[in-house]
Amino acid sequence: MITLDCLNNMLDDSKVKVRQVAEKFNLTVTDEQINQLLEYLSLLKKWNKTYNLTAITGWDEMLVKHIFDSMSVVSFIKGKHVADIGSGGGLPGIVLAILLPETSFVLLDSVGKKTLFLKHVKRVLDLKNVIVLNIRVENYQPEIPFDSVVSRAFSSIDDFYHLCQHLLAQNGQMIAMKGADLELEALAQVPMKNEAFEVDVPLLDAKRHVVRMWRS
Repeated sequence: MITLDCLNNMLDDSKVKVRQVAEKFNLTVTDEQINQLLEYLSLLKKWNKTYNLTAITGWDEMLVKHIFDSMSVVSFIKGKHVADIGSGGGLPGIVLAILLPETSFVLLDSVGKKTLFLKHVKRVLDLKNVIVLNIRVENYQPEIPFDSVVSRAFSSIDDFYHLCQHLLAQNGQMIAMKGADLELEALAQVPMKNEAFEVDVPLLDAKRHVVRMWRS
């Protein structure tokens, strides 16, 4: 049984870590945003018991592999209209929406129980810049094309391109969050300019990359 004091100490420690990681990524965060990130993580942990949203269940590991990993892509987002494809439990879309409140986010997932969770998070955290859609991406025709289309563990890079390139604005970009494997052979088949960056996620003992693709 976790005591109230232990819980408060854990949350205080997590707040310090979030602020330190934000500084590393050159992000300005308010106390409210930090509280929202941790409340979101609490909701993810709670709903995961029933909805199986993530295989990672420990608080500290979720903080690093979900929150900090998602924070690493903030600086790559451009424009005011962003789509998170295969958002799942809201990664990175919910984290980005909290940190970029002036940017609108559409979170897509084809699994109903996941979008049910995302709608609950939107309501509890009062995220007015979030729209949640339960739809397959190939069937989605947005009224307004997106400046940035992002995915995390959604598909291979070539599938990401073929399934999502119709969502892009003329000068839009696609952002794929990847692990150690950059899928160079698949990337070579994508008819877009691209660049890859290795990102250092604090406290994460694994390689992470961000692949950015855009039309020439």
